[in-house]
Amino acid sequence: MVVPVFRSTDSLVALVDRVGQVLRPMGEYEVILVDDGSPAATWEAITGIVARTPQVRGVRLGRNFGQHSALVAGVRQARYPITVTIDDDLQNPPEEIPRLLAALEEGDLDVVYGVPEQMQQSLPRRLAGRITRKALGSGLGQDAALDFSSFRAFRTRGRDAFASDLGTNVSLDALLTWGASRFGSIRVRHDLRAEGTSNYTYRRLLRFAIDTTTGYSTAPLQFASLLGFATSFLGFLALVWVVIVPLVIGRSVEGFPFLASTIAIFSGVQLLTLGIIGEYLARMHFRVMRKPTYVIREIADPLEGRAP
Repeated sequence: MVVPVFRSTDSLVALVDRVGQVLRPMGEYEVILVDDGSPAATWEAITGIVARTPQVRGVRLGRNFGQHSALVAGVRQARYPITVTIDDDLQNPPEEIPRLLAALEEGDLDVVYGVPEQMQQSLPRRLAGRITRKALGSGLGQDAALDFSSFRAFRTRGRDAFASDLGTNVSLDALLTWGASRFGSIRVRHDLRAEGTSNYTYRRLLRFAIDTTTGYSTAPLQFASLLGFATSFLGFLALVWVVIVPLVIGRSVEGFPFLASTIAIFSGVQLLTLGIIGEYLARMHFRVMRKPTYVIREIADPLEGRAP
């Protein structure tokens, strides 16, 4: 179990207890709590849990790197052949984990997502999240994994596909597509948050969608090419209109409105295309800078103690 943790304290104890009740009868397991640059109280809560629960390990990152960077840090620490990721807010009930594992084994799949039957969120937030997931699924070319979710089970060996330096702005879902092709999903219960509010604002959802599609797919560049072709065709039709109208009707096309609308269309397309190209150049820039995906500040392990 890998749990990215940000500013959570009270829900962690309940999460670990419920996970233990579910997984203990199934055999050996571990829970890796990854503190993604939270205030000191969160790490204190994690170390307290580690001290009294031998199945739990804590990983503290040097600063806030983002949910997916924290997930990658935890996945690379995993010791067992199957990894399950779950949020720290208890919206995904740990009691649904056996169903994920069963679907993974019965379907001989690489990755299984637990998709909420009914999201416990506002309508605008649900729509924004669904649009983002659809955009990511289409951009990554994984039709079977359009229903992305933070509640997922996958075979740990899949991490071998992304063992190298990844840079910033990673997406675990995109990385899983590098080494897996058999995706599936099941419907699971979705509860209210145990504490706090979601850290994913509409702006962060949009930013995450842009980062993922431009970082792991050429779909935006293909879209820019198609858009350029479409506007060129539109310009050709405009030229035909300007030439044909005086010949057929005997009057000239009104100049300013036609010229202004044409300039607006072509200028907008040029700016959009430059923006898409700029996103790709930015990815190359950050990769050349070799900025780390994450930095581990401290590890709390009940068997080994704390190590930097």
